[in-house]
Amino acid sequence: MDLGKTEALGALAIFLFGSVTGGALMYQQMDDRIESIEEQVQGLQGQESEIKLDHTSQTSLTELFQRADQSVVSISSTGPEPVQGSGFVYSDEGYIVTNHHVIERAEDIRVTFTEEETVDAEVVGHDVYSDLAVLKVDKQGLTPLELADSTEVQVGETAIAIGNPFGLSGTMTAGIVSQKDRLIRTEGDFSIPNVIQTDAAINPGNSGGPLLNDRGEVIGVNTAIETRSGAFSGVGLAVPSNTVERVVSEIIGEGGHEHPWLGVSGTTIDPDIAEEMDLEEEKGFHIVEVVDGGPSDEAGIRAGNETIEIDGRERVIGGDVIVAINGEDMNDISDILLYLERETEVGETVDVTVIRDGERLDVPVTLQSRP
Repeated sequence: MDLGKTEALGALAIFLFGSVTGGALMYQQMDDRIESIEEQVQGLQGQESEIKLDHTSQTSLTELFQRADQSVVSISSTGPEPVQGSGFVYSDEGYIVTNHHVIERAEDIRVTFTEEETVDAEVVGHDVYSDLAVLKVDKQGLTPLELADSTEVQVGETAIAIGNPFGLSGTMTAGIVSQKDRLIRTEGDFSIPNVIQTDAAINPGNSGGPLLNDRGEVIGVNTAIETRSGAFSGVGLAVPSNTVERVVSEIIGEGGHEHPWLGVSGTTIDPDIAEEMDLEEEKGFHIVEVVDGGPSDEAGIRAGNETIEIDGRERVIGGDVIVAINGEDMNDISDILLYLERETEVGETVDVTVIRDGERLDVPVTLQSRP
């Protein structure tokens, strides 16, 4: 074979070897890509299965209503001012939870269940400062609603109200949790902290009924609405379930609930007051009044002592600004009320940190029961 033929055959062999090798390499790359795509598809299918499983595990609103409605009651009474409200079964021993304001002037209270059976009820106890009350009925076969942990409630989750608005029994409305940590002003100028706000429609007659999550657990007791017309306008307020559990258990066990009390009133620090009092930070609770003989009065907490005018309004300055309790920062009255309710007891001594004349100091205060 001559040199030209040899070179040609060599070139052809190299070409064929390269083609085979390149083809094999290309095939291997394609095979790897196909495997990768298959793995991604399988992963997505797994996620889809998880999503479908999670979706199917959520109780539908229809099923939730059918299960919960039997535990929601209508409350009515005679008296100087006949009332109508809602409530729900708290225990199979016959205890019913409702609002204090539903039964406070009531006589001959009656509870009506979904099967239209009406029974007499007696008042076990009530607490004006949480607007909660407990009734007792003599009825067998009751199914109590389960209380959720209201600290785990999230803005945007489903909120469902069941009650008797305008006397329309067994009414269900649904929305979302609009916000948390609201305040409801009650009698005696006292505020209920950590209140849940919802856009689920709540109207007169819903008071005392449950606000539920999508698992049918009680996250709050429907208590008030913000309105200018007397009807629902998008803002409903519910006492949180953790407050319900704490207060109701004490009402049943001891006939009432004691609220730890500092014996002060005031206002949250704003930029104007912070500037007038030369405060370094715009936070804390400014003491405007100290109740005579109260725990803060006995401890030496000082109220504001000077009245000035800011933008045409009279404002009080001077005195103490509460910025912490037992080392926990307090930015406003909501923080203070929530801490006292959750973390303290009547008779306990707490260290109240105040800013006084530009200095930070701790004042020991022994808590009393709110009168």
